[in-house]
Amino acid sequence: MAKGSGSKKAKRSGSNIFALFSQKQIQEFKEAFGIMDTDKDGTISAGDLKAVFSSVGKSVSDGEVSDMLSEAPGPVNFTQLVTLFAEKMAGGTDEDDVILKSFDAFEINGKIDAEMFKHSLMTWGDKFTDSEINDAFGEFQIEGGQIDSAHLKGLMVAKKEDEEQ
Repeated sequence: MAKGSGSKKAKRSGSNIFALFSQKQIQEFKEAFGIMDTDKDGTISAGDLKAVFSSVGKSVSDGEVSDMLSEAPGPVNFTQLVTLFAEKMAGGTDEDDVILKSFDAFEINGKIDAEMFKHSLMTWGDKFTDSEINDAFGEFQIEGGQIDSAHLKGLMVAKKEDEEQ
């Protein structure tokens, strides 16, 4: 067998991939990678992905996890994750679509657990303050501790369209 063929080593991406993003974006990617690398071994594995989905109340099949991981040419280390983000963004992903799909990680049967969502907004990425949470949650339709996800998605898209006018 030729050297390197059949190997699943992480392929080295050019360091210039980081030049496509701001320092703030790279820091957010680092935070996301740290959350997804649940076993802290420096790569995102099938087990890591299943654990992350489970932590937000989503059940994913082995096939779905395999499909996600197959987008990378090898193990997903931090550089490979940033490369995947760059490839997705270069594909012209619709920003509204990305926003709407991000809620799918929290949604179960059309509802989002309000406390879990609040915790996520105050913990990861651009962290919300108590005041921002109160303002946002004042707009949501919440019943029995559950946010109506269709209404929430409608608010997000409507706000985006209103900003463009």
